[in-house]
Amino acid sequence: MRIYLAGHRGMVGGAIHRRLLSAGVHDVIVRTHAELDLTDQVAVREFMQAERPDVVILAAAKVGGIHANNTYPAEFIHANLMIECNTIHEAFRAGVTRLLQLGSSCIYPKQVPQPMSEDALLTGVLEATNEPYAIAKIAGIKLCESYNRQYGVDYRSVMPTNLYGPGDNFHATNSHVLPALIRRFHEAKEQGAEEVVIWGSGRPRREFLHVDDMAEASLFVLDLPFDTYARETQPMLSHINVGTGSDVTIQELAETVADITGYSGRLTYDTTKPDGTMRKLMDVSRLARLGWTARISLGEGLRQTYAWYLANRDNVRH
Repeated sequence: MRIYLAGHRGMVGGAIHRRLLSAGVHDVIVRTHAELDLTDQVAVREFMQAERPDVVILAAAKVGGIHANNTYPAEFIHANLMIECNTIHEAFRAGVTRLLQLGSSCIYPKQVPQPMSEDALLTGVLEATNEPYAIAKIAGIKLCESYNRQYGVDYRSVMPTNLYGPGDNFHATNSHVLPALIRRFHEAKEQGAEEVVIWGSGRPRREFLHVDDMAEASLFVLDLPFDTYARETQPMLSHINVGTGSDVTIQELAETVADITGYSGRLTYDTTKPDGTMRKLMDVSRLARLGWTARISLGEGLRQTYAWYLANRDNVRH
C-alpha cells in the first residue's frame, strides 16, 4: 500500500511521518513545497496521475495564530481552499478511495455549548479572528462528505484541538500561543527581563494536544474498519474531534511555561490584545467510544517541547 502524505515537513505531518516509519511503513510518498505546490491544480493533477497512491493523508495547510489570521485573511482562506480542492479532487481522479484530511477546532461557532461536540458544526457564527481559515476547514469536511456520498469513496476528517510539540512554529508574532510563550519566556530568562507581557486577559481556556498523540489518533481513525467508523458518524456529519477532553486558562498555561523554562520574573497581561474565543474544549466522546484517548500529559509534553526548542532553536522559524 502506497501512502501519499501531504505536509510531511509540518509539525503534524512530520509526526505522522515518524509514526509511519516507526511502524514499518516505508512506502510513503512525500514532496516538499518546492517540489509540489498544492495550490497549483495542474501540478497536483500530474503528480497524482504519475504516483497513483492507494491512500492520501492531507496534513498540509497554511496555519498561524490570531495575529497571522487577522493580518493575512485572504492568504489563509485562498491557500487552504486550494490545497483541499486540488488534493481531494485530484486524488479522486487518480483512483484514491481512502483519504484522511486534518482540520481544526476553529470550525465550531464562537458561542457554542462546551465541550464542543461534532454536531455543533454550522450552528452559529464563527470567531471573527479566524473565520477565513475556519471556512476553508469546513469546506474540507464537506468536500470529503460530498465525494463519499456521490462516488462511494471513504474520505474521513479529523478535527484536532490546539496542537503543540516538536516542529512547531516559534515565530514571535505569527505563531500559536504555546510556542510563542515558550520562546518569550526563554528569551526573557536569557535577557534577565523583569517582566513578560502576555497577550489578552489570561482568562480564556484552551485545550492542548501533543502532536505525537495527534499522529497516533489520525492513523487510528484512518485504519478503522468502515463499519466501525460509520457506526459513530453520519454521512453529512462525518468528522471526528481529537483532543484531551481537558483545558487550562492561558494564565495557568503561562505560569506552567514560566516554571518549565526557569523564568522567575513578573507576568502581566495586555488586555488591549484580543482574547479570541473564551473557551474551546473538544468533546472527544465519539473518539473514546471508538477506542482512542490521549496519553501525553500537558506537563510532560511541554517539557519535551521545550527540550526540542533548545536543541533546534537555531533552525526553527523566528
